[in-house]
Amino acid sequence: MDLEKGSPLVKTSPRRPEGTKVLIYSHDTFGLGHLRRSRAIANAIVEKWPDASVVIISGSPVIGNFEFGSGVDYIRIPGVTKLPNGDYRSLNLNTPLDEAVTLRQALILQAAKSFQPDVFIVDKEPTGFRGEVMPALEYLKNTDCRLVLGIRDVMDEPALLVPEWERKDAKEALIAYYDEIWVYGLKDVYQPLAALDLPREAQDRIIYTGYLRREVPSTPSLTRYPRITKRPFILVTAGGGGDGDDMIDWVISAYENDPGLEMPAVILFGPFINRDIRRSFMERISRHDNLDAIAFDNKIERLMKKADAIVAMGGYNTFCEILSFDKRALIVPRTRPRLEQYIRAVEAERLGLVRMLSDYNAPRTPERMVQALRDLSSQPRPSEVIIPGLLDGLDRITERLSAPLNTQRTFVAAQQAAE
Repeated sequence: MDLEKGSPLVKTSPRRPEGTKVLIYSHDTFGLGHLRRSRAIANAIVEKWPDASVVIISGSPVIGNFEFGSGVDYIRIPGVTKLPNGDYRSLNLNTPLDEAVTLRQALILQAAKSFQPDVFIVDKEPTGFRGEVMPALEYLKNTDCRLVLGIRDVMDEPALLVPEWERKDAKEALIAYYDEIWVYGLKDVYQPLAALDLPREAQDRIIYTGYLRREVPSTPSLTRYPRITKRPFILVTAGGGGDGDDMIDWVISAYENDPGLEMPAVILFGPFINRDIRRSFMERISRHDNLDAIAFDNKIERLMKKADAIVAMGGYNTFCEILSFDKRALIVPRTRPRLEQYIRAVEAERLGLVRMLSDYNAPRTPERMVQALRDLSSQPRPSEVIIPGLLDGLDRITERLSAPLNTQRTFVAAQQAAE
């Protein structure tokens, strides 16, 4: 890949947020996390500026199930999905993966040319899935569009992240194309790009926004909640559900092992759980009065607000919701194929925001889960830990959009002085 070095930090033409057009590329080859994060940012933008327009480019098969604010729309490109062995394939098209990526790439470029965004936010991957964003970046860097890379607080352990980014030419793309890098977290919690040894000019573009606060949707959920949600209950959420089998099995086994567990649990499977596995879980759940389940809720914020405590794998969006709704939480992180959730859980437990239960260094026994569930009701809430700027992410993002581009250097310098 031939990348031009030294992309200027500041574009030449200052812009104001009124009537701003924002294009967001949502990296969503697996699960719901990237889509839900992109949706939160898009909705915050149009809430702040009702005359702004935001388009999300996504391959998620369930994007149509979510509500967006007025001024937000989406372009659904052909989906791809991750296989258990780590490879990918087309989700619905009967075409080779390379053909599907070529089509996605062409649609992304056409969207950039037709929409002419003022800001292009690329989620997680600097080059997109298999380089599919590169033509759009190449086109937009020659316009007045501000190019932003947005990444979550934790990417992966350095030993895996560095070679992965080298293989994808991601570091070179970050340096050459992006005006700003938004880290949706805090520097004192974790520095996801520290291992990449970025040059100073690239480090100067990194802005730690804080985590993205979530609100309860204004309209009610159409999901019918189980009767046990009328009293205090634990919500067990597997996110998208594609990799939450172990956690759900562990929770069910705790109730099977100790019928004396008093607080009931509602298990939210997620839309991507294997149907046969879900059927097996439902058979076990049906035998316990203190267990029930929901397949999917596109307004999970309402259910999380209602819950007394949360058991979750600790993906980025769920972590933001735990903080936003001030819930006692037990994080049961996935440790394969990435340690992202485990790293986040370790740092969050260190700060006293959550507690963690992992099978990374200890056996996955029902007794350990029973004790962890019993301890939930007595552990501190996240709000008992004072961390400045913890949930300021959306405010910082709209702040960046509201600042004229020619004040960007001043903002970065001020942030570095404050640190």
